[in-house]
Amino acid sequence: MPPKFGTSGLRGLVSELTDDLITDHVRAFIAACPVGSGIYVARDLRASSPAIAAVVIAAAQAAGLQVTDCGPLPTPALALAAMASDAAAVMITGSHIPADRNGLKFYTPAGEITKPQEAAILAALGQSHASHAAPPLQTNTTATAVYIARYVTAYGATALTGMRIGVYTHSAVGRDLLLRAVAALGASTVDLGRSDSFVPVDTEAVSGETRARLLAWAAANRLDAIVSTDGDGDRPLMTDATGRIVPGDVLGQITAAALAAGVVVTPVSSNTGAEASRRFAQVIRTRIGSPFVIAAMEAAGGRIVGYEANGGFLLGFAAQGPAGALPPLMTRDSLLPLIAPLALARKIGLAALVAQEPARFTASDRLQEVPTDRTQALVAHLDASADARAGFLRALGAIEVAIDRTDGLRLGLDGGRIVHLRPSGNAPELRFYAEAETAAAAEDLLAAGLATVAGMLASA
Repeated sequence: MPPKFGTSGLRGLVSELTDDLITDHVRAFIAACPVGSGIYVARDLRASSPAIAAVVIAAAQAAGLQVTDCGPLPTPALALAAMASDAAAVMITGSHIPADRNGLKFYTPAGEITKPQEAAILAALGQSHASHAAPPLQTNTTATAVYIARYVTAYGATALTGMRIGVYTHSAVGRDLLLRAVAALGASTVDLGRSDSFVPVDTEAVSGETRARLLAWAAANRLDAIVSTDGDGDRPLMTDATGRIVPGDVLGQITAAALAAGVVVTPVSSNTGAEASRRFAQVIRTRIGSPFVIAAMEAAGGRIVGYEANGGFLLGFAAQGPAGALPPLMTRDSLLPLIAPLALARKIGLAALVAQEPARFTASDRLQEVPTDRTQALVAHLDASADARAGFLRALGAIEVAIDRTDGLRLGLDGGRIVHLRPSGNAPELRFYAEAETAAAAEDLLAAGLATVAGMLASA
């Protein structure tokens, strides 16, 4: 699959992310979008990221811009630093996808690029651009401290005192930042699973091997929780004391309630607990992807937050933490949906906190290395044919009672369960989401659904 520019930025195989291709996208971004005082550049820990960052920096300097190199830094920390300086930003990361792939995420001084800005960048590709002299390259060494201080100010230096937190560091660019942040809030930390090679951690589809390691670490280290992020640090991963993963959308709805949000925006892939809890004045559902969430948040306004099934959390209003102010951050963040639930769970435990939420749980995974045209054809066939859907659901022992075409094909089933199929927009894979009344039931529905879909693709 050739490099593609869309909702998640530019992504593709490293071998196909040529210098010319990268330069063209950076120039198109500069031509099509506001860049304010210049461009901040950061990267994840993939082996290919430093070289790609050098190309991005050179392209921005050739456009005459002031460029600030932030080095290895999580995406939300980069966004926070750039927006504070009225600057644009480019993050070099492939997020959770394998190490042989990489990409670019673009930010204006206002935050993540919008869908109209995405279209404008695509329209500006291939144009010629004159070179200009640029100011000397600057470096930023304070972004990590500023990002951590944001949460210490809001939650206080004793928010997690007495807790013993494992940090699954793997190859996440914010691994040391996460250790520092948890310690700055008063917890003791245990460094787990650090890796010198890149590990593609998908917080929406955690592998069986990783789940087993989390369970073993929890049992061996007497932990209150384990926390982690994906590769570029904008999606959280957390387990309770037993090592069982708390789904990202559950973290989102707990965090939203803790901040006294009035309106919640979340994609159709998130569980329906936000509606079931009746704690919010309005719950707005969108297509999958943070640009759609941001657009809906901006349209609604007020005491508004957004979150995704992967756990990424967006704060759209000036909130108040237990110890101090928490300014808005309209980009996907991983620290807030880790810290807010942990602070609440300090006395009762994370499992007990989760048990207070509505009994709605999601499980998700994906079929990988399946050509996009095949997955799209399968979903289109199921969408168009009631008989085909009935046959698919018969294998799951279920009957269709509702259908939602907001993004992919989402089927409401008898008994209140839900299955959702969605071809990926930036990788050759099919995402499958399942929702049920217990975590175990969601996992069972997911396993049965994936097996059925795999069989349908194999016989197509």
